[in-house]
Amino acid sequence: MGLTMPFLFASLFHLLWHVHQVTASSPVNSTHRSQQAYTHSLLANGVARNPPMGWNSWNHFHCDIDEKTIKSTVDAIVSTGLARLGYKYVNLDDCWAEGERDNAGNLRAKASTFPSGIKALADYVHSKGLKLGIYADAGKRTCSNKMPGSLGHEYQDARTFAEWGVDYLKYDNCYNDGSKPQTRYAAMSRALRNAGRPILFSLCEWGQEDPAKWAGSYGHTWRTTGDINDTWASITSIADSNNIWGRYAGPGRWNDPDMLEVGNGGMNIEEYRSHFSIWALMKVSVSQFHLVHINP
Repeated sequence: MGLTMPFLFASLFHLLWHVHQVTASSPVNSTHRSQQAYTHSLLANGVARNPPMGWNSWNHFHCDIDEKTIKSTVDAIVSTGLARLGYKYVNLDDCWAEGERDNAGNLRAKASTFPSGIKALADYVHSKGLKLGIYADAGKRTCSNKMPGSLGHEYQDARTFAEWGVDYLKYDNCYNDGSKPQTRYAAMSRALRNAGRPILFSLCEWGQEDPAKWAGSYGHTWRTTGDINDTWASITSIADSNNIWGRYAGPGRWNDPDMLEVGNGGMNIEEYRSHFSIWALMKVSVSQFHLVHINP
């Protein structure tokens, strides 16, 4: 006996519905939906809808930082009017902590250079209407080898940063265990998400595994290149390397071709102006990051 057209349509509808239900409940699809929801949450927390702008200690001071220098820089950012223009982040880089954790396994500020502690420093920064950034590493030690890394301590350190009032985390890649950066950076990303405070997450993987393609699932900015230096050759090389990643940037997710060198003395004024302009034109953490040294 022949099948009627209504019967065929009904059978096809039930078959398609069954396939939809199986697909929707599959572990792969569920994981994809979960990752999409997590990625959306990075935008929803509001910390990087525009490229973050501010100042970082490393390119000028390296390890020679203390709370007096940071407070003087905060005051200068406000008094010069840079804060009104959107320069909000004041970021400590490497060497802010003691060389070892305390007996409970916690990171602690270096007593000789930050005697008031990071919480007090964050309070001062916030009192001026700015935000405090801090530095950690996805390995056993930081790149200076002068303070502990956060590998294996992600949740503990994320809670510490949140309790101190930190607003930004630069997460480096030195002294790691050889595991994939996607695994190590995902661990800190989850820890920050559960720390109870919105913290901008900046992945400093040096662009080795094309983080523009995957880091937006875990954080807000990612290094696309190796380290910058204060020469015109470095500026042009990094600009060329970063250029191919522009299409991956947007609200909540920004490329980072490393910090500005403006004012550090290695180039002339025309080169610094060009350097600043190129970084501003790219979708990067400089228009994202305009990290400019200010003489306190």
